[in-house]
Amino acid sequence: MTQIVLASGNKGKLREFSQLLSPLGFTLLPQSEFDVHEAAETGLSFVENAIIKARNAAAITGLPALADDSGLEIDALHGAPGIYSARYAGEDASDIDNLNKVLHAMRDVPEADRTARFQCVLVYMRHANDPTPQISMGSWQGRILTSATGEGGFGYDPIFHVVETDCSAAELTSEQKHAISHRGRAMRQFLEAFQYVRHLP
Repeated sequence: MTQIVLASGNKGKLREFSQLLSPLGFTLLPQSEFDVHEAAETGLSFVENAIIKARNAAAITGLPALADDSGLEIDALHGAPGIYSARYAGEDASDIDNLNKVLHAMRDVPEADRTARFQCVLVYMRHANDPTPQISMGSWQGRILTSATGEGGFGYDPIFHVVETDCSAAELTSEQKHAISHRGRAMRQFLEAFQYVRHLP
């Protein structure tokens, strides 16, 4: 099994990525197993932050690293929370704190203007000094609900309306979510490119 360290402490992301990667012969290890500290996300884009996190994990563990930087972009909020999605309500904010702040900010926004999308950028680095990190991206269009619904998923899933299934992202099964989500799309792009690169001489 090929070992890859996930440059994240997010249990939801670890669960989703492990489900996607394990059937293909990859063992995904959380960076917490190596006492890797969270890298300061000082970038101004999803791509920059993902590279920072992957390089940090690879440097400390000596393993190839996979980093994800993802977030929710809401048109009525001019793209917020965006790269600050995980800490929209503050540095120590919980998923519920962040979700409630979005609902409050959107309380007077009409249905026609509640368009949003999840974005995901994956960065894979073979080692900390990898000059050509592999970058994959996925986007998932939807709308912001007026209240939370559903028990599954994590983050903003309970308030993200999925047009294809007419329910919240938190009401999808894992299989349904992987098939259409931003993270599932980015991961399929990553795997296609990764398998090609792996077989080069």
